[in-house]
Amino acid sequence: MSTTMNNKLSVIIPTLNEAKYIDRLVEFIQQNANQKIAEVIVVDANSSDNTAEKAGLSGAIVISVKEASRAYQMNEGAKRATGDILYFVHADAIPPESFIDDILNAVKSGYNLGCFRFRFKSKNPLLMVNSFFTRFKVLWCRGGDQTLFIDKATFDQNSGFNEKYVIMEDFELIQRLWNKYPFKIIPKSVSVSERKYKQNGYFKVNLANLKLYKLFKKGCEPEKLKEKYMALIEHS
Repeated sequence: MSTTMNNKLSVIIPTLNEAKYIDRLVEFIQQNANQKIAEVIVVDANSSDNTAEKAGLSGAIVISVKEASRAYQMNEGAKRATGDILYFVHADAIPPESFIDDILNAVKSGYNLGCFRFRFKSKNPLLMVNSFFTRFKVLWCRGGDQTLFIDKATFDQNSGFNEKYVIMEDFELIQRLWNKYPFKIIPKSVSVSERKYKQNGYFKVNLANLKLYKLFKKGCEPEKLKEKYMALIEHS
């Protein structure tokens, strides 16, 4: 991709009842924008808390949708984006402070898409093992928690997220694109919440993730994947 350091990012955050985290994330992005952020777009799926209000007060553009599906929400955000590069971030994640220049440098170097590594806020040594493996370019080590950047032309040319995938939409997109385009794992870490592990326990969550990944690779229907995942672990 031909690009310059004048390109701007559109940050897209899908939310559902994320009032605890959303203002902190939007404010962090605004503080580090350095005039290289086109906009922050929060796509809220009719939250029952004050996620949308907090996002708006923090300076984000808020889009309200009725369907709580990240693939759909992120596609809706992409339609509104004016930046040359799309950056998809989960509400409970915090990128490294240098994330904008890291992404712009990756795109300038010829990478159409990519992600960061991640680390949990917890110092639990078991969670540190999970974090360690996110440095490797294998599909099972990927996931939305690492955030995802992709130049908008590539995103649009490949029809964005497949909205059939009501779960594992990030895996589906990456699997579809990373043998087609250069994929960059930036050697810095996004800080993510360990809330799912606190609620369910380390081994239970990892076993559920492994089962889901195997079913995904076997071509299991997305609705069945979601049904299985919801049965395997508890969700906030």
